[in-house]
Amino acid sequence: MDTLLSALKAAGEATRLRLLALCAHSDLTVSDLTSILGQSQPRVSRHLKLLCDGGLMDRSREGSWVYFRLTTHGTGAELARTLVDAIPSNDPTLTRDLERLERIRRARSERASDYFRRNAEQWDRIRSLYVDEQEVEQKLLEMLPGDQIGDLLDVGTGTGRVMELLAPRATKAVGVDLSREMLMVARANIEQAALRNCTVKQGDMYQLPVQGGSFDAVTLHQVLHFAETPTEVLAEAARALRPGGKLILVDFQAHDLDYLREQHSHRWLGFKDEDIKTWCADAGLISSQHVELPGDPLTVGIWTAERPAEDQLH
Repeated sequence: MDTLLSALKAAGEATRLRLLALCAHSDLTVSDLTSILGQSQPRVSRHLKLLCDGGLMDRSREGSWVYFRLTTHGTGAELARTLVDAIPSNDPTLTRDLERLERIRRARSERASDYFRRNAEQWDRIRSLYVDEQEVEQKLLEMLPGDQIGDLLDVGTGTGRVMELLAPRATKAVGVDLSREMLMVARANIEQAALRNCTVKQGDMYQLPVQGGSFDAVTLHQVLHFAETPTEVLAEAARALRPGGKLILVDFQAHDLDYLREQHSHRWLGFKDEDIKTWCADAGLISSQHVELPGDPLTVGIWTAERPAEDQLH
């Protein structure tokens, strides 16, 4: 009861209700929120602290920036969403706030598009080397049978495309990336697609900013070939999985295009099937599926592995 009372007390103020409503639509910084609300930074920060302390909101650091969002765990998650849904949609203050929020989101989207345009040529050169990405995505969906996959963690989320693809089947999806620029692109994409069950946060694939055993599925899409030590990345992904959870790995099969090291920072020239299976076993995972999608000149491999239901990884 104390937890509930604390959360209700935290929400019981007009500005804090406005903050909850805004952060239900987007991940927002203090600067974003001061611009929308027209209030001072110290005042907004104080309200945000109370909401976080009350278990209604979470904060996530990206370099010198801190983003705020509705919490997705604990009793506060349901209460926060209930409070936001109870605010009349035609409330004039909320309507004005959302209009200002939309201007911020448009500016974000423009910055993300600019970054994407500046790097599109390089990405297009890589994509031209292997099978069409739509074919990869279709096969990925086929290898995740069932209507629901539960809680999803996408490691090295990049543009957030894997989250977009799997969000309709996920309870929630979290994308982690070390690059603030890519997080900007991913955030803009999930906002444009109105995927309210998706969030992104900055983090290292060697030290994922998540609790152990908290996800039903972990995806690594064209990420592992950048890793200095793939075994550590797979072990960390395994740590994030719940017992019975599934790892889905998409990467290149072993190849000899050595220029990808120098020109595109690939640490590994793809992977052999036996190496992936050995590394998964070392991480306490049981390999289940492996398919190859031949391209010219690169072949894409998709591997799945599961954490045993009775396993207790440390």
